[in-house]
Amino acid sequence: MKTTNTLLAAIATVLITGAGAHASSDDAWATFRTDVSKACVKAAKGLIEKGKTVVDPYGSEHYGMAVVTGNAVGAKTRISTICVYDKQKKTAEIGGEIDAKQLAVKP
Repeated sequence: MKTTNTLLAAIATVLITGAGAHASSDDAWATFRTDVSKACVKAAKGLIEKGKTVVDPYGSEHYGMAVVTGNAVGAKTRISTICVYDKQKKTAEIGGEIDAKQLAVKP
């Protein structure tokens, strides 16, 4: 009986610990995607008004990546730009203007 209780307690601990680790990992990736989105929209502010992002869920080993789309500043033309987010420095850089139709990105 004592062995059974110990075994059940061990299994419960593993299940609880595993669930917590999984949840925090999901939370960490969600925070990462939010950070990339905010940094990329900010980096594109001089090029795109009210930018919306599509974020690569995990990025590469060193970089987060996103596409920012919205109206060109001062115009009604929809454009996009590619954004690269340095995971270590937590900074973003954008590329040039791309016609949004070329990427088939819709708001």
